Amino acid sequence: MKAVPLSYIARNLWVRRVTTLLTAGGMALVIYVFATVLMMSEGIRNTLVATGQADNVIVLRKGAGAEINSGIARSQAAIVESLPGIATDTLGRPLLSKEPVVLNNLPKRGSGKPSNVTVRGTSAQGLQLRPSVQMLEGRMFRPGSSEIVTGRAVAQGFQGAALGETLRFAGRDWTVVGVFDAGGSGFDSEIWGDAEQMLQAFRRDAFSTVVFRLQEPTQFEAIKASIEADPRLQLEAKPERRFYAEQSEALATFISILGTSLSVIFSIGAIVGAMITMFAAVAQRIGEIGTLRALGFRRGAVLLAFLGESMLLSLVGGLIGLAAAALMQTVNISTTNFQTFAELAFQFRLTPTIVWQTLLFALFMGFVGGFVPAWRAARLKIVDCLREA
Repeated sequence: MKAVPLSYIARNLWVRRVTTLLTAGGMALVIYVFATVLMMSEGIRNTLVATGQADNVIVLRKGAGAEINSGIARSQAAIVESLPGIATDTLGRPLLSKEPVVLNNLPKRGSGKPSNVTVRGTSAQGLQLRPSVQMLEGRMFRPGSSEIVTGRAVAQGFQGAALGETLRFAGRDWTVVGVFDAGGSGFDSEIWGDAEQMLQAFRRDAFSTVVFRLQEPTQFEAIKASIEADPRLQLEAKPERRFYAEQSEALATFISILGTSLSVIFSIGAIVGAMITMFAAVAQRIGEIGTLRALGFRRGAVLLAFLGESMLLSLVGGLIGLAAAALMQTVNISTTNFQTFAELAFQFRLTPTIVWQTLLFALFMGFVGGFVPAWRAARLKIVDCLREA
């Protein structure tokens, strides 16, 4: 079967460039929403997965879905610290950090609206366990003091959280002596201070989590089995990276479902627009269709020509929408994580998978919107077309 040249299809779109741009613009808006939602979901996942280290293990109370819901007594933490297979630093101390984690309400810069921020009590070992964390300004807090360091996103987004400023919570004033960058991970949205001071200030007698590094990654299952088999503990151990990946699932899934639903609703309008455009093209080119058939092009070739025209139109709209969505990667945004109820700062993230999903969605809209008009064009009889022309 002789096919209609692609140059003919593209030229027809250019001849009707005003209508083409209007229709492509409608599709571009749908694609922009669709791609942005996928980028937001991927950004959240990437931020939280990057928070964990591959060779770190986090221990929580059994059944606790998040750090703020967990509780580990000092005696339990001491048992975990004594387990074999935990890596040590150059001084022979276990690379292990016992950390209280609480939520604190702080006003945002500019608006003054309150939002929850994660406050973590940690130690020098805790910093060693997170090699991605680097001080941007100032220095690390001194143990035993009311000094704190804030993540980059917290310092920028909350009142009193920048270097040299003072925050008041848990009944005392805390001086910000440093601002750190955690490489775009969830720690950028946290405040860190001395673990013992945080326990005293928040009147707690138990840690939230225990984090430690494995001597060898293969030892995880043995340590996990030891923790679960000890009746004194009632704790569970997870690879840190897997734990933070689970923390992203609820929010990322919600955003994906909501955004995809909106995109599908909006796409109906874009499909109808493409269908109207193609029906108009068929009506204006009846004589042209008759000429093509008279020149030996079969019904299938005519159908593919008009269907290709519709899909090329949708591809143009898809590329425009994707280009606009790609610009969102420069935007920093924050939202509330459903698992922790704390503010989480993240960036939109465009991946090759999202690019292909977006372009396939655009082509699908073009196929659905163009099939009926293309079928109508293919069913026209040569005699009727030439007579009307």
